[in-house]
Amino acid sequence: MRRRDLLLLGTAAIAWPTAARPQTSGGIVPVIGFLGSRSAAAWQPALFGASGPIRQGLSETGFTEGKNIVIEYRWADYHYDRLPALAVELAQKDIAVLVAPGAVAAAKAAMAATRTIPIVFMIASDPVESGLVSSFNHPGGNVTGEGYLNAQLAPKRLQLLHEVVPAASAITLLVNPANPVEAESQTKELQAAAALGLQLRVAEVTTLDEVERVFTAVASDGKGAIQLSVDPLFGRFGPIVAIAARYAVPTVHPWREFVQAGGLMSYGSLIRDAFRKVGVYAGHILNGEKPSDLPVERPTHFDFALNLKTAKDLNLTIPRTLLGFADTVIE
Repeated sequence: MRRRDLLLLGTAAIAWPTAARPQTSGGIVPVIGFLGSRSAAAWQPALFGASGPIRQGLSETGFTEGKNIVIEYRWADYHYDRLPALAVELAQKDIAVLVAPGAVAAAKAAMAATRTIPIVFMIASDPVESGLVSSFNHPGGNVTGEGYLNAQLAPKRLQLLHEVVPAASAITLLVNPANPVEAESQTKELQAAAALGLQLRVAEVTTLDEVERVFTAVASDGKGAIQLSVDPLFGRFGPIVAIAARYAVPTVHPWREFVQAGGLMSYGSLIRDAFRKVGVYAGHILNGEKPSDLPVERPTHFDFALNLKTAKDLNLTIPRTLLGFADTVIE
């Protein structure tokens, strides 16, 4: 196992109005507002089920849904233009904290809806560059969360894909134009493709049907591979892995869950850990801590995963050096 250590950050203190947070005394149960970019059917059980990471994080800080907290859910069903209205709807309720993980669009919608209710975000790109906080150590205002930085790892995913599929002369990056901040960030990061002698093609998709059309085009070319950007749209592990297998296109993913579902390879921070920390931070705020005292966290390690069965199905030979570098190998 290889672990790439990053710095954990310090704290800062800024005054916070306690009146914005419901109290548990006198029978009043605090309410968490959850603003989801994805669909309820796909993600509520995964995030809040018996083994769900957000439920786990809340439990670590003393909170259980239905016992001493209530959660108000709103789901955009991958239609990011719905997020602002959903955020306003939640902000108008008597909520103690507004959780908006998964996309910059969700975090910005929450910030536009309220400047007083504490907000916990979770995004893959740099939250300072995205305009969410003033710094990692001193987020400022009513906002904090998890910057799990998977978007910044796009060049490393490209390099690993090139090593696994050296015959691929063109790499197609799938991005979601409805999430422009993270789409543009990852496209810019991948200008490094030229240094590897690769042609980079950017395909904008907003639905699974459009994803499949891109795979069809790449498969017909016969000399390409696909890299998924980090976006809630591409968090649909099962369907996307099935599409990649159907068209036999080598694909690198941002999350290990893809490889566990049958995808070829992934490199990135662990999304379950990031979601768990969202629950932890929401719990800290419910326990009286101020968002300004909670630094934006970054991952402590990244995970490189390979699926050797899928590699064999694609007639690919994984270099020994990469096998030694991998954290997770599925045979």
